[in-house]
Amino acid sequence: MSIREWEGIKIPTVGTFALDVAHTRVGFVVKHMMVSKVRGNFAEFEGKIAITENPLESSVEAVLKTGSIHTGVGDRDNHLRSDDFLSAEKFPEITFRNSRVAEHSGDEFVLVGDLTIRDVTKEVELKVEFGGAAQNPWGQEIFGFSAETEIDREDFGLTYNQALEAGGVLVGKKVKIEIEGEAVRQA
Repeated sequence: MSIREWEGIKIPTVGTFALDVAHTRVGFVVKHMMVSKVRGNFAEFEGKIAITENPLESSVEAVLKTGSIHTGVGDRDNHLRSDDFLSAEKFPEITFRNSRVAEHSGDEFVLVGDLTIRDVTKEVELKVEFGGAAQNPWGQEIFGFSAETEIDREDFGLTYNQALEAGGVLVGKKVKIEIEGEAVRQA
């Protein structure tokens, strides 16, 4: 197994890793009617992480398939795929590509990169906690991580909403993105 120590944590040696879709969840949380939270995820995605000699120069690329959005309610999922929100037929992918590691402390990192939803690209900060590196029972090198960020959906053109009679709106503007991931060495 190719693990090295770097600043007190054990990380993989140089190489390319792919997200393990069986052990990764790309989810989101948004307020509903100002009183509760709706959670969902994207069932189809892929991602590549290139670990470099200097880990702070490593890169991440991820693609989410907008048509795979899932909240557990078919009508809501179809509405989220519609032109009111993701416009999945016209914009089948959400992408993220990091440009740099802005800061780190121990096993916590802040990645800065471009998030593209629909036809809008904005720079976001993704807070990442490195979970560790290991070898799975099948001899594959893996590492785990948790990541999160919060975006204003209206910044990406997702402006659909309805005013509520009692005040407030149907769908919150802030969307928290949460990722629990595991990556497997490819090369």
